[in-house]
Amino acid sequence: MGLNVIFRSRHVLTGIRCVTGPLQSRSFQHDFVPRDPKAKPKKYKYPLFYNPYGPRPPPSDKIVELAERIAALTPEDRALIGPALREKLRHPKMQPISAEGMDVGTQGGGTGAGAAKAEEKKVEKTAFDVKLEKFDAAAKIKVIKEVRAFTNLGLKEAKELVEKAPVVLKQGVTKEEANDIMEKIKAAGGVAVME
Repeated sequence: MGLNVIFRSRHVLTGIRCVTGPLQSRSFQHDFVPRDPKAKPKKYKYPLFYNPYGPRPPPSDKIVELAERIAALTPEDRALIGPALREKLRHPKMQPISAEGMDVGTQGGGTGAGAAKAEEKKVEKTAFDVKLEKFDAAAKIKVIKEVRAFTNLGLKEAKELVEKAPVVLKQGVTKEEANDIMEKIKAAGGVAVME
């Protein structure tokens, strides 16, 4: 008893309040229903993959009526729905995105072939391929030597390449280099073209 008095008096002197009640209080929501401990967990059937365009519940009558009223409006009035909703719902105005430097494909209603030809005219070709079309049978050895000179192939590989004519000899060369190769093959007795 003497210790209890000393303990209480020390707390009173230091200003610390002595807690005698429960340390925790629990408050449940009014609609809380405790889980039955004997109940098995519910098993939900999940789809194999998420499909955002999958089956959806039918729209309410209110939504159907609203859609019919919008469809009955004139095109000019329908064009004003978007800005009016954006203002009413306080959505930020969407800024245009710059497509500069991006390949966005063909724009507008032009045909694919017409747009491709117009683009080819604008873009000048910088890399060319040299193709061996044919060669004289008597000049076969000279042509093989020239092919070895600019392709760094061995004798056997160069011979097989020349015998496969018409065949591409070198790809992705400049126009000047392609003209130089064509002149050398022509001098050796072959016919080469630039593609």
